[in-house]
Amino acid sequence: MLKRLAPIELGRGVHLHVIKTDKFKTNLIRVYLQRPLEKEEVTKNALLTMVLPRGTERFTTSMAVSKELENLYGASLSSDVSKKGERNIIQFALQLANDKYLEEKGVFEKGLSILNEIIHKPHLQEGKFHTQYVEQEKDNLKERIEGRINDKMSYALDRCIEEMCSDEKFSLYEYGNVEDLKKISAESLYEHYQNIIGTSKVDIFVVGDMDEATVENMVRQHLNFVSGDKLFVEREEIQRSPADVKKVEDKMDVSQGKLTLGYRTNLPFESELYHPLVVFSNILGGGPNSKLFRNIREKESLCYYIFSRIEKFKSLMMISSGIEFDKYDKTVELVGKQLEEMKNGGFTTEDIESAKNSIITSMRSMTDTPSMMADFYYTQVVSNNPDSLDEMIDKVRKVTKEAIIASSKQIELDTIYFLRDKKEGR
Repeated sequence: MLKRLAPIELGRGVHLHVIKTDKFKTNLIRVYLQRPLEKEEVTKNALLTMVLPRGTERFTTSMAVSKELENLYGASLSSDVSKKGERNIIQFALQLANDKYLEEKGVFEKGLSILNEIIHKPHLQEGKFHTQYVEQEKDNLKERIEGRINDKMSYALDRCIEEMCSDEKFSLYEYGNVEDLKKISAESLYEHYQNIIGTSKVDIFVVGDMDEATVENMVRQHLNFVSGDKLFVEREEIQRSPADVKKVEDKMDVSQGKLTLGYRTNLPFESELYHPLVVFSNILGGGPNSKLFRNIREKESLCYYIFSRIEKFKSLMMISSGIEFDKYDKTVELVGKQLEEMKNGGFTTEDIESAKNSIITSMRSMTDTPSMMADFYYTQVVSNNPDSLDEMIDKVRKVTKEAIIASSKQIELDTIYFLRDKKEGR
Protein backbone atom coordinates (compact mmCIF):
# COMPACT_ATOMS: atom_id res chain seq x y z
CA MET A 1 0.00 0.00 0.00
CA LEU A 2 1.33 3.44 -0.99
CA LYS A 3 -0.39 6.69 -0.18
CA ARG A 4 1.13 10.05 -1.03
CA LEU A 5 -0.57 12.72 1.05
CA ALA A 6 -0.97 16.41 0.23
CA PRO A 7 2.02 18.55 1.31
CA ILE A 8 1.81 20.22 4.71
CA GLU A 9 3.09 23.79 4.99
CA LEU A 10 5.28 23.99 8.10
CA GLY A 11 6.16 27.60 7.34
CA ARG A 12 6.79 29.83 4.34
CA GLY A 13 9.03 27.87 1.99
CA VAL A 14 9.08 24.78 4.22
CA HIS A 15 6.89 21.79 3.32
CA LEU A 16 6.41 18.31 4.71
CA HIS A 17 5.46 15.39 2.46
CA VAL A 18 4.33 12.13 4.04
CA ILE A 19 4.40 9.00 1.89
CA LYS A 20 2.55 6.37 3.87
CA THR A 21 3.53 2.83 2.93
CA ASP A 22 3.75 -0.51 4.71
CA LYS A 23 6.21 -1.85 2.12
CA PHE A 24 9.28 -1.32 4.31
CA LYS A 25 10.25 -2.06 7.91
CA THR A 26 12.14 1.21 8.10
CA ASN A 27 11.22 4.88 8.12
CA LEU A 28 13.10 7.40 6.00
CA ILE A 29 13.46 11.11 6.69
CA ARG A 30 14.89 12.96 3.69
CA VAL A 31 15.47 16.71 3.61
CA TYR A 32 15.98 18.60 0.35
CA LEU A 33 17.27 22.19 0.15
CA GLN A 34 16.84 23.78 -3.26
CA ARG A 35 19.51 26.16 -4.55
CA PRO A 36 20.19 27.72 -7.95
CA LEU A 37 22.99 25.96 -9.82
CA GLU A 38 25.61 28.73 -9.66
CA LYS A 39 29.39 28.61 -10.10
CA GLU A 40 29.83 30.82 -7.02
CA GLU A 41 28.30 28.26 -4.68
CA VAL A 42 28.18 24.80 -6.27
CA THR A 43 31.56 23.72 -4.80
CA LYS A 44 30.65 25.09 -1.36
CA ASN A 45 27.33 23.24 -1.41
CA ALA A 46 29.07 19.94 -2.14
CA LEU A 47 31.64 20.55 0.60
CA LEU A 48 28.90 21.40 3.11
CA THR A 49 27.30 17.98 2.73
CA MET A 50 30.65 16.45 3.67
CA VAL A 51 31.53 18.76 6.58
CA LEU A 52 28.16 18.90 8.39
CA PRO A 53 27.99 15.16 9.24
CA ARG A 54 31.48 15.35 10.81
CA GLY A 55 30.14 16.63 14.12
CA THR A 56 27.48 18.54 16.05
CA GLU A 57 27.37 20.58 19.26
CA ARG A 58 26.72 17.41 21.28
CA PHE A 59 28.54 14.85 19.15
CA THR A 60 31.74 16.61 18.14
CA THR A 61 33.39 13.84 16.10
CA SER A 62 32.40 11.43 13.34
CA MET A 63 32.95 8.61 15.83
CA ALA A 64 30.50 10.16 18.31
CA VAL A 65 27.87 10.68 15.58
CA SER A 66 28.30 7.07 14.40
CA LYS A 67 27.99 5.75 17.96
CA GLU A 68 24.75 7.67 18.48
CA LEU A 69 23.33 6.31 15.24
CA GLU A 70 24.37 2.79 16.25
CA ASN A 71 22.41 3.26 19.48
CA LEU A 72 19.34 3.88 17.27
CA TYR A 73 19.44 0.27 16.04
CA GLY A 74 21.97 1.00 13.31
CA ALA A 75 20.30 4.06 11.79
CA SER A 76 22.08 5.25 8.62
CA LEU A 77 22.83 8.88 7.83
CA SER A 78 23.73 10.18 4.37
CA SER A 79 24.18 13.55 2.70
CA ASP A 80 24.87 14.53 -0.89
CA VAL A 81 24.30 17.04 -3.68
CA SER A 82 22.64 16.55 -7.05
CA LYS A 83 21.41 18.68 -9.90
CA LYS A 84 17.96 18.67 -11.38
CA GLY A 85 18.25 20.85 -14.42
CA GLU A 86 19.70 24.16 -13.20
CA ARG A 87 18.78 23.50 -9.58
CA ASN A 88 21.45 22.42 -7.11
CA ILE A 89 19.88 20.14 -4.52
CA ILE A 90 21.48 19.67 -1.10
CA GLN A 91 20.07 16.62 0.64
CA PHE A 92 20.29 14.86 3.99
CA ALA A 93 18.71 11.52 4.82
CA LEU A 94 18.26 9.35 7.87
CA GLN A 95 16.89 5.82 7.61
CA LEU A 96 15.93 4.03 10.79
CA ALA A 97 13.97 1.05 12.04
CA ASN A 98 10.22 1.51 12.46
CA ASP A 99 9.17 1.72 16.12
CA LYS A 100 6.50 -0.91 15.38
CA TYR A 101 9.18 -3.59 15.16
CA LEU A 102 11.12 -2.50 18.26
CA GLU A 103 10.61 -2.92 21.98
CA GLU A 104 12.02 0.57 22.53
CA LYS A 105 9.77 3.40 21.37
CA GLY A 106 10.65 6.95 20.33
CA VAL A 107 13.40 5.96 17.88
CA PHE A 108 11.90 8.10 15.08
CA GLU A 109 11.75 11.11 17.40
CA LYS A 110 15.36 10.66 18.50
CA GLY A 111 16.39 10.30 14.87
CA LEU A 112 14.71 13.59 13.98
CA SER A 113 16.63 15.32 16.76
CA ILE A 114 19.98 13.98 15.52
CA LEU A 115 19.18 15.00 11.94
CA ASN A 116 18.22 18.46 13.19
CA GLU A 117 21.56 18.74 14.97
CA ILE A 118 23.50 17.67 11.88
CA ILE A 119 21.76 20.35 9.79
CA HIS A 120 21.30 23.17 12.32
CA LYS A 121 23.82 22.70 15.13
CA PRO A 122 27.20 21.92 13.55
CA HIS A 123 30.34 21.53 15.62
CA LEU A 124 32.08 24.94 15.56
CA GLN A 125 35.56 26.11 16.48
CA GLU A 126 35.91 29.80 17.38
CA GLY A 127 32.67 30.72 15.61
CA LYS A 128 33.40 28.87 12.38
CA PHE A 129 33.53 25.30 11.09
CA HIS A 130 36.28 23.12 12.53
CA THR A 131 39.32 23.93 10.33
CA GLN A 132 40.69 20.39 10.39
CA TYR A 133 37.34 18.93 9.29
CA VAL A 134 37.05 21.42 6.44
CA GLU A 135 40.60 20.76 5.19
CA GLN A 136 40.16 16.98 5.36
CA GLU A 137 36.89 17.13 3.46
CA LYS A 138 38.40 19.49 0.89
CA ASP A 139 40.97 16.77 0.17
CA ASN A 140 38.20 14.17 -0.11
CA LEU A 141 36.15 16.37 -2.44
CA LYS A 142 39.23 17.10 -4.56
CA GLU A 143 39.73 13.35 -4.98
CA ARG A 144 36.11 12.94 -5.97
CA ILE A 145 36.22 15.74 -8.57
CA GLU A 146 39.49 14.51 -10.05
CA GLY A 147 38.23 10.93 -9.94
CA ARG A 148 35.56 11.72 -12.53
CA ILE A 149 37.92 10.50 -15.23
CA ASN A 150 37.92 6.96 -13.79
CA ASP A 151 34.46 6.26 -15.19
CA LYS A 152 35.09 7.07 -18.83
CA MET A 153 31.48 6.57 -19.96
CA SER A 154 30.07 9.03 -17.40
CA TYR A 155 33.00 11.38 -17.95
CA ALA A 156 32.35 11.55 -21.71
CA LEU A 157 28.66 12.22 -21.07
CA ASP A 158 29.48 15.01 -18.60
CA ARG A 159 32.07 16.53 -20.94
CA CYS A 160 29.60 16.57 -23.83
CA ILE A 161 27.11 18.45 -21.64
CA GLU A 162 29.83 20.88 -20.48
CA GLU A 163 30.72 21.73 -24.07
CA MET A 164 27.14 21.73 -25.32
CA CYS A 165 25.93 24.03 -22.52
CA SER A 166 29.20 25.95 -22.07
CA ASP A 167 27.41 29.29 -21.63
CA GLU A 168 24.58 27.82 -19.52
CA LYS A 169 24.46 26.92 -15.82
CA PHE A 170 23.64 23.31 -16.67
CA SER A 171 27.29 22.82 -17.69
CA LEU A 172 28.35 22.95 -14.03
CA TYR A 173 29.38 19.71 -12.33
CA GLU A 174 27.31 19.16 -9.17
CA TYR A 175 30.44 18.60 -7.06
CA GLY A 176 32.06 21.81 -8.27
CA ASN A 177 35.66 22.29 -9.34
CA VAL A 178 39.12 22.12 -7.80
CA GLU A 179 40.04 25.77 -8.46
CA ASP A 180 37.09 27.08 -6.44
CA LEU A 181 37.71 24.45 -3.76
CA LYS A 182 41.18 25.88 -3.08
CA LYS A 183 39.68 29.26 -2.13
CA ILE A 184 37.25 27.91 0.49
CA SER A 185 38.14 28.42 4.16
CA ALA A 186 36.39 27.31 7.36
CA GLU A 187 35.19 30.92 7.75
CA SER A 188 33.86 31.40 4.22
CA LEU A 189 32.13 28.01 4.26
CA TYR A 190 30.40 28.81 7.55
CA GLU A 191 29.25 32.19 6.17
CA HIS A 192 27.81 30.42 3.15
CA TYR A 193 26.12 27.85 5.39
CA GLN A 194 24.46 30.58 7.47
CA ASN A 195 23.12 32.18 4.29
CA ILE A 196 21.70 29.08 2.62
CA ILE A 197 20.14 27.51 5.70
CA GLY A 198 17.61 30.33 5.92
CA THR A 199 17.12 31.22 2.26
CA SER A 200 16.68 27.78 0.66
CA LYS A 201 13.31 26.29 -0.13
CA VAL A 202 12.97 23.16 2.02
CA ASP A 203 11.05 19.93 1.36
CA ILE A 204 10.99 17.25 4.03
CA PHE A 205 9.91 13.75 3.00
CA VAL A 206 8.98 11.00 5.42
CA VAL A 207 8.50 7.55 3.86
CA GLY A 208 7.16 4.76 6.05
CA ASP A 209 4.29 3.19 7.91
CA MET A 210 3.42 6.14 10.13
CA ASP A 211 0.38 8.25 10.87
CA GLU A 212 0.49 11.65 9.14
CA ALA A 213 -0.60 13.66 12.18
CA THR A 214 2.06 11.98 14.35
CA VAL A 215 4.76 12.68 11.77
CA GLU A 216 3.71 16.34 11.43
CA ASN A 217 3.72 16.84 15.19
CA MET A 218 7.17 15.30 15.63
CA VAL A 219 8.70 17.17 12.68
CA ARG A 220 7.32 20.48 13.98
CA GLN A 221 8.90 19.75 17.35
CA HIS A 222 12.27 18.44 16.28
CA LEU A 223 13.22 19.66 12.77
CA ASN A 224 13.36 23.43 12.93
CA PHE A 225 13.77 25.22 9.62
CA VAL A 226 13.33 28.99 9.42
CA SER A 227 10.10 30.13 7.83
CA GLY A 228 10.32 33.07 5.44
CA ASP A 229 11.03 34.31 1.94
CA LYS A 230 13.11 31.78 0.03
CA LEU A 231 15.40 32.20 -2.95
CA PHE A 232 13.50 31.76 -6.23
CA VAL A 233 15.13 29.38 -8.71
CA GLU A 234 14.38 30.31 -12.32
CA ARG A 235 13.10 27.78 -14.85
CA GLU A 236 15.78 26.55 -17.24
CA GLU A 237 16.01 28.00 -20.74
CA ILE A 238 15.37 25.12 -23.14
CA GLN A 239 14.60 26.66 -26.53
CA ARG A 240 17.78 26.62 -28.60
CA SER A 241 18.50 25.96 -32.23
CA PRO A 242 22.23 25.34 -32.82
CA ALA A 243 23.65 27.24 -35.80
CA ASP A 244 26.31 24.56 -36.37
CA VAL A 245 27.14 21.19 -34.87
CA LYS A 246 29.94 21.60 -32.33
CA LYS A 247 32.66 18.91 -32.55
CA VAL A 248 34.90 18.35 -29.54
CA GLU A 249 37.67 15.81 -28.92
CA ASP A 250 39.64 14.97 -25.79
CA LYS A 251 42.64 12.65 -25.71
CA MET A 252 43.48 10.35 -22.85
CA ASP A 253 44.95 6.91 -22.17
CA VAL A 254 41.90 4.86 -23.21
CA SER A 255 41.56 1.52 -24.97
CA GLN A 256 38.08 2.32 -26.31
CA GLY A 257 36.66 5.51 -27.80
CA LYS A 258 33.74 7.16 -26.00
CA LEU A 259 31.34 8.89 -28.36
CA THR A 260 28.54 11.11 -27.05
CA LEU A 261 26.04 13.04 -29.18
CA GLY A 262 24.03 15.81 -27.55
CA TYR A 263 20.69 16.91 -29.01
CA ARG A 264 18.35 19.79 -28.19
CA THR A 265 14.75 18.52 -28.06
CA ASN A 266 13.23 22.01 -27.51
CA LEU A 267 10.38 20.29 -25.66
CA PRO A 268 9.60 21.28 -22.05
CA PHE A 269 8.73 18.57 -19.53
CA GLU A 270 5.35 20.29 -19.01
CA SER A 271 4.39 19.53 -22.63
CA GLU A 272 1.81 16.86 -23.51
CA LEU A 273 4.49 15.56 -25.88
CA TYR A 274 7.04 14.91 -23.09
CA HIS A 275 5.94 11.30 -22.45
CA PRO A 276 5.91 10.58 -26.22
CA LEU A 277 9.47 11.99 -26.34
CA VAL A 278 10.56 9.56 -23.60
CA VAL A 279 9.03 6.70 -25.62
CA PHE A 280 10.82 8.00 -28.75
CA SER A 281 14.17 7.95 -26.94
CA ASN A 282 13.52 4.45 -25.60
CA ILE A 283 12.65 3.04 -29.03
CA LEU A 284 15.78 4.71 -30.40
CA GLY A 285 18.25 3.65 -27.70
CA GLY A 286 16.57 2.31 -24.58
CA GLY A 287 17.94 -1.21 -24.44
CA PRO A 288 18.60 -4.44 -26.36
CA ASN A 289 15.38 -4.06 -28.37
CA SER A 290 16.19 -0.49 -29.45
CA LYS A 291 16.99 0.68 -32.97
CA LEU A 292 20.53 1.76 -32.12
CA PHE A 293 21.38 -1.48 -30.32
CA ARG A 294 19.94 -3.75 -33.00
CA ASN A 295 21.34 -1.89 -36.00
CA ILE A 296 24.61 -0.33 -34.82
CA ARG A 297 25.80 -2.87 -32.26
CA GLU A 298 24.27 -6.17 -33.41
CA LYS A 299 24.01 -5.73 -37.18
CA GLU A 300 27.04 -3.53 -37.92
CA SER A 301 29.20 -4.44 -34.86
CA LEU A 302 30.29 -0.82 -34.58
CA CYS A 303 30.07 -0.36 -30.82
CA TYR A 304 30.40 -2.12 -27.47
CA TYR A 305 27.39 -0.35 -25.97
CA ILE A 306 24.99 2.36 -27.10
CA PHE A 307 22.07 4.05 -25.38
CA SER A 308 19.88 7.14 -25.49
CA ARG A 309 18.42 9.07 -22.57
CA ILE A 310 16.39 12.22 -21.98
CA GLU A 311 17.59 14.93 -19.58
CA LYS A 312 14.15 15.93 -18.32
CA PHE A 313 14.69 19.40 -16.88
CA LYS A 314 17.05 20.72 -19.56
CA SER A 315 15.19 19.05 -22.45
CA LEU A 316 18.22 17.35 -23.95
CA MET A 317 18.62 13.93 -25.53
CA MET A 318 22.01 12.28 -25.07
CA ILE A 319 23.26 9.30 -27.08
CA SER A 320 26.32 7.58 -25.63
CA SER A 321 28.42 4.74 -27.05
CA GLY A 322 31.75 2.95 -26.77
CA ILE A 323 33.48 2.39 -30.12
CA GLU A 324 36.79 1.54 -31.80
CA PHE A 325 38.62 4.76 -32.69
CA ASP A 326 38.34 4.20 -36.46
CA LYS A 327 34.56 3.64 -36.27
CA TYR A 328 33.81 7.29 -35.39
CA ASP A 329 32.58 8.52 -38.79
CA LYS A 330 30.51 5.42 -39.57
CA THR A 331 28.85 5.42 -36.13
CA VAL A 332 27.95 9.13 -36.29
CA GLU A 333 26.50 8.60 -39.76
CA LEU A 334 24.38 5.59 -38.74
CA VAL A 335 23.07 7.24 -35.56
CA GLY A 336 21.91 10.16 -37.72
CA LYS A 337 20.20 7.79 -40.15
CA GLN A 338 18.38 5.90 -37.39
CA LEU A 339 17.19 9.18 -35.86
CA GLU A 340 15.86 10.50 -39.17
CA GLU A 341 14.18 7.19 -39.93
CA MET A 342 12.35 7.36 -36.60
CA LYS A 343 11.35 11.00 -37.13
CA ASN A 344 9.69 9.78 -40.32
CA GLY A 345 7.74 7.07 -38.51
CA GLY A 346 10.06 4.15 -39.24
CA PHE A 347 9.12 2.08 -36.19
CA THR A 348 6.46 -0.52 -35.45
CA THR A 349 3.63 -1.06 -32.96
CA GLU A 350 5.81 -3.77 -31.43
CA ASP A 351 8.63 -1.22 -30.95
CA ILE A 352 6.21 1.11 -29.17
CA GLU A 353 4.86 -1.58 -26.84
CA SER A 354 8.34 -2.84 -26.00
CA ALA A 355 9.48 0.71 -25.16
CA LYS A 356 6.38 1.41 -23.04
CA ASN A 357 6.87 -1.82 -21.06
CA SER A 358 10.50 -0.95 -20.46
CA ILE A 359 9.66 2.58 -19.26
CA ILE A 360 6.82 1.37 -17.00
CA THR A 361 9.07 -1.30 -15.44
CA SER A 362 11.66 1.39 -14.76
CA MET A 363 9.04 3.73 -13.27
CA ARG A 364 7.70 1.00 -10.99
CA SER A 365 11.21 0.29 -9.76
CA MET A 366 11.21 3.81 -8.29
CA THR A 367 9.18 2.41 -5.40
CA ASP A 368 11.71 -0.35 -4.65
CA THR A 369 13.45 1.60 -1.87
CA PRO A 370 12.32 4.45 0.43
CA SER A 371 15.09 6.64 -0.97
CA MET A 372 14.07 6.14 -4.61
CA MET A 373 10.45 6.75 -3.67
CA ALA A 374 11.28 10.05 -1.95
CA ASP A 375 13.42 11.19 -4.87
CA PHE A 376 10.72 10.33 -7.41
CA TYR A 377 8.13 12.40 -5.56
CA TYR A 378 10.58 15.23 -4.93
CA THR A 379 11.17 15.38 -8.69
CA GLN A 380 7.40 15.73 -9.04
CA VAL A 381 7.46 18.63 -6.56
CA VAL A 382 10.31 20.39 -8.38
CA SER A 383 8.54 20.00 -11.72
CA ASN A 384 5.23 21.10 -10.17
CA ASN A 385 3.59 17.88 -11.34
CA PRO A 386 0.73 16.56 -9.17
CA ASP A 387 0.52 13.18 -10.97
CA SER A 388 0.87 10.01 -8.93
CA LEU A 389 3.04 7.17 -10.21
CA ASP A 390 -0.05 5.33 -11.49
CA GLU A 391 -1.24 8.45 -13.32
CA MET A 392 2.16 8.84 -15.00
CA ILE A 393 2.17 5.19 -16.02
CA ASP A 394 -1.30 5.65 -17.50
CA LYS A 395 -0.01 8.59 -19.58
CA VAL A 396 2.81 6.44 -20.93
CA ARG A 397 0.34 3.67 -21.84
CA LYS A 398 -1.77 6.15 -23.84
CA VAL A 399 1.10 7.47 -25.98
CA THR A 400 0.33 7.12 -29.72
CA LYS A 401 2.60 6.74 -32.73
CA GLU A 402 1.49 10.14 -34.03
CA ALA A 403 2.46 11.81 -30.74
CA ILE A 404 5.86 10.06 -30.77
CA ILE A 405 6.59 11.41 -34.25
CA ALA A 406 5.35 14.89 -33.28
CA SER A 407 7.59 14.92 -30.20
CA SER A 408 10.69 14.38 -32.33
CA LYS A 409 10.19 17.17 -34.87
CA GLN A 410 12.31 19.77 -33.04
CA ILE A 411 15.20 17.45 -32.12
CA GLU A 412 18.47 18.92 -33.43
CA LEU A 413 22.05 17.71 -33.10
CA ASP A 414 24.04 20.25 -31.09
CA THR A 415 27.36 18.66 -30.06
CA ILE A 416 29.46 15.60 -30.92
CA TYR A 417 32.02 14.72 -28.26
CA PHE A 418 34.70 12.05 -28.70
CA LEU A 419 37.16 10.77 -26.13
CA ARG A 420 40.00 9.02 -27.93
CA ASP A 421 43.42 7.58 -27.14
CA LYS A 422 46.16 10.19 -27.14
CA LYS A 423 48.39 7.90 -29.22
CA GLU A 424 45.84 7.79 -32.05
CA GLY A 425 46.00 10.27 -34.90
CA ARG A 426 43.16 11.69 -36.97
